Amino acid sequence: MKSHRAVLFLLLIAALVASSCNSRAEHSSGTVLLEITSLGTVPVNLSLGQGSTQAGSFQLPFITLANLLKDPSAVGTSFQDIELRSYEVTYRRRDTGTRVPPALIGQLAGTVAAGSTTTVSNLPFFTNNQLLSPPLSDLTNFGRDSETGSAIIVLDISIRVFGRTISGDDVVSQTATFTLEVTP
Repeated sequence: MKSHRAVLFLLLIAALVASSCNSRAEHSSGTVLLEITSLGTVPVNLSLGQGSTQAGSFQLPFITLANLLKDPSAVGTSFQDIELRSYEVTYRRRDTGTRVPPALIGQLAGTVAAGSTTTVSNLPFFTNNQLLSPPLSDLTNFGRDSETGSAIIVLDISIRVFGRTISGDDVVSQTATFTLEVTP
C-alpha cells in the first residue's frame, strides 16, 4: 500500500514538473523561437467615429519580431530562418460584457533570419469584419453596447504570429496583449 502511495506521489511530482516547463518551447518543434519583442506604440483609447476618418487608426504602427535560437551558444544557419505566414488577433472583454468581435486572421509576408529581428509595419488589429460585428457595431449604430448599456467597451487585444522555418518546423510566437478602451 505504501509503495502505491510512493508511486502516486512520484507521478504527481512528475506531472507538476512537466506542466511547469516553458510553454514557449512547446510552440516550436525546431531549434528556434519566434518572439514578439515590441508592439510599438499601442493605442490606449480609440473613438470609432474619429478612427474611421484617420488613416492607421485601426492598426499598430509596427511590431518587432525576433528569431531566437533555443541554444544561445549555437550558430544560426539559413535553415533556421523563419518565413512569416500569418497572424491572429483575438479579443477578450475587460468590462462586464461578454460579446467580443470575431477573431482576425491576417496574412504576413517576410522572413526573420536566425538570431535577428524584423519589423512589420501597419499591422491591423481591427478590420471591417470586427468593426461591423457586435459589440463594436453597436457603438457605431447606437452609441452604446446594447448588451451592457455602456458607451465604453474595454478589450484586451492579443496577437500571435505564425511562421515556418526554412527546414520545415512550424513556429508560433508567444501572445502579446494590450488593453484598448473603445468609444463611439
